[in-house]
Amino acid sequence: MGLDLGMMEAGLSVAVSQDYDKWCVETIRRNGHLAVGGDIRALLAKDPECGFLLKPAGLKKGEVFAVIGGPPCQSFSTAGKRLGVNDARGSLYLQFIQVVSAIRPRFFVMENVKGLASSLSDPSDKQSPPLLEHILGLFHQLGYRTVHGVLDAVNYGTAQFRERLVVVGSRDGEDVFLPYPTHFHVHQDPALRWRTLESAIGDLETDCGPCARFTPNLTRYLDLVPEGGNWRSLPPELRKAAMGGAFESGGGKVGFYRRLSYAAPSPTLVTSPVQKATVLCHPRIVRPLSVSEYSRIQQFPEHWKLEGAVADCYRQLGNAVPLPLAKALGQLLLSVARGEAEIKVKRYRGRPAV
Repeated sequence: MGLDLGMMEAGLSVAVSQDYDKWCVETIRRNGHLAVGGDIRALLAKDPECGFLLKPAGLKKGEVFAVIGGPPCQSFSTAGKRLGVNDARGSLYLQFIQVVSAIRPRFFVMENVKGLASSLSDPSDKQSPPLLEHILGLFHQLGYRTVHGVLDAVNYGTAQFRERLVVVGSRDGEDVFLPYPTHFHVHQDPALRWRTLESAIGDLETDCGPCARFTPNLTRYLDLVPEGGNWRSLPPELRKAAMGGAFESGGGKVGFYRRLSYAAPSPTLVTSPVQKATVLCHPRIVRPLSVSEYSRIQQFPEHWKLEGAVADCYRQLGNAVPLPLAKALGQLLLSVARGEAEIKVKRYRGRPAV
């Protein structure tokens, strides 16, 4: 619901949500929102006209202001094996396009990991066209004008580096654009600088709520890593033993034994903070970031209730879109709809560099 809640903060209402993860569905319903659970492939096979979404929302085809969503993205993630469309999850963009085709919203917003932008339509054929080019072509066949780009949530007021590929489409030929950043690495106004991790979670240090646990082996080594460090901060004689087989592998391996820094934004939140290669250790205490700290970094409302076990809560938050980025996208849609887009684009282009 990160994308949904951010849109609501922008001034839109969310008529209905859909998710495959049963705990996501339970969370949505627990917080008073309408949700349809199940596999979108099965739902569309049974009802290709999307009555399972339109009827509960009390809407008809062509009446929907926007369809927003993020087809599962693990198969395109640069942190994974990048099986792309060869992974069953990698073809679900087709169902998103089918929903857009059936509902015919005025706008759509599709978000995904930035790895999709560099993926091939056929990973086994190095000469195949880019997948993104294929996806955009399908939207254009439906008559949608699109704009796309990779946006980083840190530039929109989130205390987290989180790059997402965003595609925005317009049914009626309106000039859509991407939201201009609101926060910057360097700016004379402190309120417009990147948010630090401390600004988001500093007050939760000793009262963090539900939290996963590191293994004794992880704890042993993390106790030797200073704030802002990682495996390279370990004593040289311990590094090989700590890293195991990964010691000889390539890449920066920055996530191994990583202790975060209060003075900087958080790295991208993953679905579990205790995996060896993507550790998210608290800056001052040898423990993972807690569920409440995840929620704060993603900027969910304080009253938001999560359903499921601790691992389910981490997964829901780690898969979510940060609310400030979603809010910026919602404001963009409203700006275009109100005819303010041209004014905003001119102002943004004329803004001095910082």
